[in-house]
Amino acid sequence: MEEPFDKEREQNPQTAGAQQEEQAALEQSMGMGAVEDIRPGQIVTGTVVHIAPDSVLVDVGAKSEGIVHLHDLSHRRLERPDEVVKLGDVISVYVLGWEGEEGMLRLSKRRADEIEAWRRLEAAMANNEVIEAPVTEVVRGGLVVDVGLRGFVPSSHVAQGYVNDLKPFLGQTLRLKVIELDRSKRRAILSRKVVLEEEARIKREKLWQEIEEGQVREGVVKSLTDFGAFIDLGGVDGLLHISEMSWGRIQHPSEVLKEGETVRVKVLRLDREKEKISLGLRQVLPNPWDTVQERYQEGAIYTGKVVRLATFGAFVELEPGVDGLVHISQLADHRVATPSEVVQVGDVIRVKVLYIDPQAKRISLSKREADEEDAQAAELETQAEADEGFTVGEHLAAYHAGNWDDEEQ
Repeated sequence: MEEPFDKEREQNPQTAGAQQEEQAALEQSMGMGAVEDIRPGQIVTGTVVHIAPDSVLVDVGAKSEGIVHLHDLSHRRLERPDEVVKLGDVISVYVLGWEGEEGMLRLSKRRADEIEAWRRLEAAMANNEVIEAPVTEVVRGGLVVDVGLRGFVPSSHVAQGYVNDLKPFLGQTLRLKVIELDRSKRRAILSRKVVLEEEARIKREKLWQEIEEGQVREGVVKSLTDFGAFIDLGGVDGLLHISEMSWGRIQHPSEVLKEGETVRVKVLRLDREKEKISLGLRQVLPNPWDTVQERYQEGAIYTGKVVRLATFGAFVELEPGVDGLVHISQLADHRVATPSEVVQVGDVIRVKVLYIDPQAKRISLSKREADEEDAQAAELETQAEADEGFTVGEHLAAYHAGNWDDEEQ
């Protein structure tokens, strides 16, 4: 604890001077005299020459060494002096006075550090500078940081948003700005939120200067909604609509993305006035229509899923992003009034590719012809089982060559 006269001296310079004169007179009456002009209230430099369990001795160039008690070493709670100093360290100390019959100098490293810390904090506040400080405690209402003295970061100034649990910040070194100082109350209030907001503002301005439509940029998935995802492009969020996430149909963005994931997206539209950005993900992915003819051939039969019904037919998904149309006339070998008479959404069916137009992104399909060929193949297989030694392949070859005899043998 600080001596009462120290506090009074700091608050009233005239009183401090009078007390120093009284102290000097007392020293002379005790036969001590001034020790190389060292007076209470001064800050001097000395070398640590001895470390005891509860104090250290410091050589300040006087005729006697000065003592720094454990509680005067640091504003932090210490168990041992060597947590702060070691032999040979050169440190600054504040002269408190003398103690004991021998008149040993009583010194405080803590007071010297705090005086210097107040100077640094005042300069940082005046110049709007960012300082760094480690978090030493988590207390009710915020964080205690070491800025050469006990600084306080209110919970409302720890981050840009609400922070439910402050414990993870313990031990971290934070970048802070000084927002309030009061020496008389020994109060130093700092803010991390102010630093984060300023950094975010700079990033936003930089991004809006650089971003253009058509660019491909990296971003982080910030949040998912039913209609899309918000992507942090670096200080500015862009909207990636669900319709721009995949070449295929998806029910929810979580089928494609997850929060915190880094993705490459294309800038589709910009509204600088409203600060809105529309993004696309599928635009940076391979377009399945570019190579569709490598995977599908006219005349071949494939399996697909009915994804939509229209009055004129049914749309069948062959793969994500590649749908084909089965015209109502190609659904069955009989007249069909509505597609729902034959298929329903979600049905998995076999279809035959009639033609492919990659440029127009259209594929014409036939369920009727696929059913007919499947029925013929089944009939051939049945006949092959009845005709010993006559393989299915041979039956098919004979059928397509026109050499098939439908008459019973």
